[in-house]
Amino acid sequence: MLGRRTLFNSAAAISSYLLATLGGRRARAKTHSFDVENRGTTGRLERLPSLDTESRDHFHNGIRGWRTTKLVPASRDRFNTILKANGHDPKKDLPLPKIFELIKDDHIINTEVRIYLDTKRTAHKHYKREFEQNADIYLAELESYDNRGPGTLEFNPEMDIPEYTKHEIHQQPGGYVGSPFAGAIYHYGTNAFYLARNMENHQDESHNRLGRQMASPPDGEVKRILDMGCGIGQLTIALKERFANAEVCGVDVAAPMIRYGHMRAVDLDVGVHFAQRLAEDTKFPDNHFDIVTSYLLHHEVTKEASKKIIAEAYRVLRPGGVYFPIDFYTGGGSGSRNSFDTSAFGSFMQWVDHRWNNEVWRMEYTDLDFPGAMRIAGFDVDEDGPAAWRRRHNIIGFKPT
Repeated sequence: MLGRRTLFNSAAAISSYLLATLGGRRARAKTHSFDVENRGTTGRLERLPSLDTESRDHFHNGIRGWRTTKLVPASRDRFNTILKANGHDPKKDLPLPKIFELIKDDHIINTEVRIYLDTKRTAHKHYKREFEQNADIYLAELESYDNRGPGTLEFNPEMDIPEYTKHEIHQQPGGYVGSPFAGAIYHYGTNAFYLARNMENHQDESHNRLGRQMASPPDGEVKRILDMGCGIGQLTIALKERFANAEVCGVDVAAPMIRYGHMRAVDLDVGVHFAQRLAEDTKFPDNHFDIVTSYLLHHEVTKEASKKIIAEAYRVLRPGGVYFPIDFYTGGGSGSRNSFDTSAFGSFMQWVDHRWNNEVWRMEYTDLDFPGAMRIAGFDVDEDGPAAWRRRHNIIGFKPT
């Protein structure tokens, strides 16, 4: 076990090492020919193209796992101790300015936040360097898949990209729309996200589980499915693997994300259809889909965009169809915090995620009465959701027949 002094002193050394690993490296010569599969795959996941790149990835993942298992509990204990010492119940929420005042000088809490942020930043820089230094190879590979099947890929070069989608979400360089390598950076980066939460997703396990848990219409008819804000299409693919006879479509504003997702789907021999379209304006006909879903979309858009997306889901869903948006806690009514942890520590970490992890719209999302917005759009709402939905309290909407 690390004591407080050891933990505090090691934080600077860890940050220095992380930064040093990214500096002063030469680009590979352009004559070096390989693609992202030059070292094969581990199941569904393509291995990173060099042992050096992979070892750095393992290091970052290890640090993030250590943070989750050791440092976060220590930080939470320290946080709650400080609140109790100042006459506050840590199980209850507390205004953020008061929280800041109480914990701003504590080295345990600040070390935990620093490691949370810096490991993600350095990992993203690490992936970005790999892909940009070998851009000609990776772009040629993506292009070679654009017109291959199964499935299809649709770009919209004339699309007016909304400003709210252009920030560097999760501290990802270029965000989802600003880098041609956004899909790959996101994929390897979020593998660490799941590991840090003691969840495995290197083989799409989490998305496959969600696909198996997806609710079906009461009449059992599933011919068409829409995944809104599909990103790199992990849930989209999982839904096609479950509903093999259905037409499954994924739409996203970010062309680099769906381009990478299409390449993965082709490699996995899964025929899904990706299109660069807005979730709030999908261009599909009225009453077209039997299931409409999304995964971690709504907390990454503005409150007004969320309402428009919900209305669009209602428009394209057939009578009797199912709308199942998957996100952080989406029940609870107006003004509630849509988060699993409603303690003061949970509120603080939610703010850290918003302010420093570039979850720009996270606080707007927490103030949205999500079930209310669904009812306004016309849905019959079940705020308990499917019983199989683990410990998360989610919601499901049915379009009246």
